[in-house]
Amino acid sequence: MIEFKGVHFGYKKKRPLYRDLKLEVEAGHIYGLLGKNGAGKSTLLKLVAGLVFPVSGKLEVLGYDPSKRQPSFLQKIFVIPEEIETPDVDVIRFAEDYAPFYPNFNQAQFRQLLTDFDVPLRSLKQMSYGQKKKTWIALGIAANTQLLILDEPTNGLDIPSKRQFRKMMAASLTEERCVIISTHQVRDLDSLIDNILIVDEGELVVNASIDTITQKIRFEQYPGGQEVEDSIYTETHLMSTYAVMRNTEKEGGDGRMDTELFFNAAIADKATMQSLFIN
Repeated sequence: MIEFKGVHFGYKKKRPLYRDLKLEVEAGHIYGLLGKNGAGKSTLLKLVAGLVFPVSGKLEVLGYDPSKRQPSFLQKIFVIPEEIETPDVDVIRFAEDYAPFYPNFNQAQFRQLLTDFDVPLRSLKQMSYGQKKKTWIALGIAANTQLLILDEPTNGLDIPSKRQFRKMMAASLTEERCVIISTHQVRDLDSLIDNILIVDEGELVVNASIDTITQKIRFEQYPGGQEVEDSIYTETHLMSTYAVMRNTEKEGGDGRMDTELFFNAAIADKATMQSLFIN
């Protein structure tokens, strides 16, 4: 569905952000794109959407060159940016204005998503930021595009809305659809994503499924202050030490995933994680 082949990109010629980026993303999955602020997450999404263009290398999305911005390509993707803007119109009129651009847009589905999200059917101008964000999410799901991209979608959502968001996204996934969610709020994606992408300082550090990750490493908890041998990464909170360990063939994996701990380990020891999870 998405393939980066040796892509170079930078906003300034002498300061490239990505160098020789190689990445493949497949349909039928929900990817969590993780990274620190300024790591290049939003730029990666903009490259995929054709909002910025590679300096060199080849990028193909759904069989298209995104930089050409062809209508047949644009109708197959939907992007929800971190900073949203909404016109001063009724929420149903808002959807009616967007629907013609997306052949598979489902108005009934959009209305049901608004109901599930507890969004009132009134002018967007009268809505809170969180209600506007939920309207955009409902719009993106109801567009039924092959590729749905969300940049920090849980910003502005309260705890019940985050739970509902995860439920909606899981229900919207099909074998033909791919969802990429960029966030720095790692725990918001627990139990939702099935693949993890981690970028740091313009480098791809991890590209792996949750199953692959839990087969190769395990997450352990020890009494605070205990020295942990042969760990990839450790951190101590209150009275406990949490460790990321390699799995041996005999130990195997137990399927338990700690996304936040894994992310911290990947940033702390990029070389080890790249050797384990970059094909």
